[in-house]
Amino acid sequence: MSARAKRHARLVDRLPAVRGRLKENVPLSKLTWMRVGGPADVLFRPEDVSDLVAFLAGTPADIAVTVIGAGSNLLVRDGGVRGVVVRLGRGFAELGVDGTEITVGAGATCLQIATAARDHAIAGLEFLSGIPGVLGGALRMNAGAYGAEVKDVAVSAEALDRTGGRRRIDAGDMGFRYRGCAVPADWIFTSAHLSGRSGAKPEVSRRIMEIQIARNATQPIRTPTGGSTFVNPTGSEAWQLIERAGCRGLRRGAAAVSEKHCNFLINTGEATAAELEGLGEEVRRRVLEATGVRLEWEIQRLGDPSPELVECAVSGGAGA
Repeated sequence: MSARAKRHARLVDRLPAVRGRLKENVPLSKLTWMRVGGPADVLFRPEDVSDLVAFLAGTPADIAVTVIGAGSNLLVRDGGVRGVVVRLGRGFAELGVDGTEITVGAGATCLQIATAARDHAIAGLEFLSGIPGVLGGALRMNAGAYGAEVKDVAVSAEALDRTGGRRRIDAGDMGFRYRGCAVPADWIFTSAHLSGRSGAKPEVSRRIMEIQIARNATQPIRTPTGGSTFVNPTGSEAWQLIERAGCRGLRRGAAAVSEKHCNFLINTGEATAAELEGLGEEVRRRVLEATGVRLEWEIQRLGDPSPELVECAVSGGAGA
């Protein structure tokens, strides 16, 4: 039995019984939009909130627990993710409407929320149709697009802490900021209440269509990508700084800066996570040198580098 297999066996033996699915050594590249990354030691797909509560309550504190959504804003490194990766599925995608307020599970996609609002003539949530991924990630990142952010429509959220304790957080207590919030990083969002306003269904539908057309025209959405790579610095647009630094079309292996929108890194075929992350760091270096601005990553990066790359670095081998 390999060292990795032995580690998995020990890990699985320490996990509580669940109603959902526990699977070992799962390649996360299949679950991310970038299509790169190594395996999770264990992947857990909970059946519902109660299943997740019991899992968290019964999992020893020294076992790392990482939650991922649709993988749209995520770069998993080639060495994979240690511990347990939790992915919320259908049991977390419920959606209910009461007047102009929507109660929705953290596993529902932002597009599903926008179209449900449209179907009930609720305006103000159309911007969500321009955000890839699911509500849980959008809450964590205070995701925004086309003139609005999650903080503008959030009323409250429900989350589980690392021990499975249920938490309700009012929007005013979530500490929303540009592309982030102050909710503890190890809390897992399970649902939220969002509020819009009364609108006309044809107008809401038209706005969603406009957003979809704009995305298709300006973003490389049909190529493996992770969305906007870097946060817009105060008073600047990241793509403009990248353009000024001459990075449009820059490549490293099969990783490239998109010609269509240069704040997007794309996988042109068989890129590794190391190539994508290395290219991003090269863009940051060139932008700092050309403009004096230090770009910060918006894409979330998880996991360990490839063991081969670590060995190469330690032995003084050639870099990427």
